[in-house]
Amino acid sequence: MRAWFGRGPASGAAAPEGSPGKRLYAIGDVHGCFAELQALLAAIERDHRQRAAKPCHIVFLGDLVDRGPQSRDVVALLRASPPGFAQMHVIKGNHEEMMVRSLSGEPELIPDWLKHGGRTCAISYGVDPSILNDPDLHRLEHTLLSHIPEADIRFLAASVDTVRFGDYCLVHAGVRPGVPLEAQTGRDLRWIRQEFLSSDTPHEAYIVHGHTISEPVAFRPNRVGIDTGAYQSGILTALRIEGAERELLAAGTPVAASVG
Repeated sequence: MRAWFGRGPASGAAAPEGSPGKRLYAIGDVHGCFAELQALLAAIERDHRQRAAKPCHIVFLGDLVDRGPQSRDVVALLRASPPGFAQMHVIKGNHEEMMVRSLSGEPELIPDWLKHGGRTCAISYGVDPSILNDPDLHRLEHTLLSHIPEADIRFLAASVDTVRFGDYCLVHAGVRPGVPLEAQTGRDLRWIRQEFLSSDTPHEAYIVHGHTISEPVAFRPNRVGIDTGAYQSGILTALRIEGAERELLAAGTPVAASVG
């Protein structure tokens, strides 16, 4: 699924612009960092209310779950109490894909999901950590489904692949260079890394993405990545797009580096 707002990229435009008359905040990979998410949403609301009144959109770039400690709380907040001042859109990340597929009839994927951050997600739902080592995948599937609400799985499954906002295209991981946006595969949108990151090829739109940690955030000619690794850095980042303006917002407490 793809969401669209306003016009596409203007031919020959010197710099990308958002959809006319609208404001958008893109939020990087949350990864179960509930306190940082609450703080960032509060900062976004303050920023929005200090500006001229106009329709507002908040786009999550995917990976709401896994790795961090409070995936359940993150999903519950966005499912039951989405921001009241903006229209919310959730892009499906590779971690949502792993979780949803694992819990929707593909139990053979559960070990890989747990290995790549799903373990902390399952524990946040109250699953006993010792049970997660159960070699019987069907029994493990039953245990997980008895703890993780079906409504949460449906919420994550319903997330979109991309959001277009004027000259911008927002995705989770990136796009395959040289392939039209409408022809991009879900796998590339959620999983691509080096082929996209190393490419200077202009795309049909300016790409805003997460998936790969960028510290600090650096704007490239054809893309910007705003995943600042909240689960390990303590900082969750958002990007405001409004007309030709772009501004970064962040919330959280930096994690002190160990010395030794």
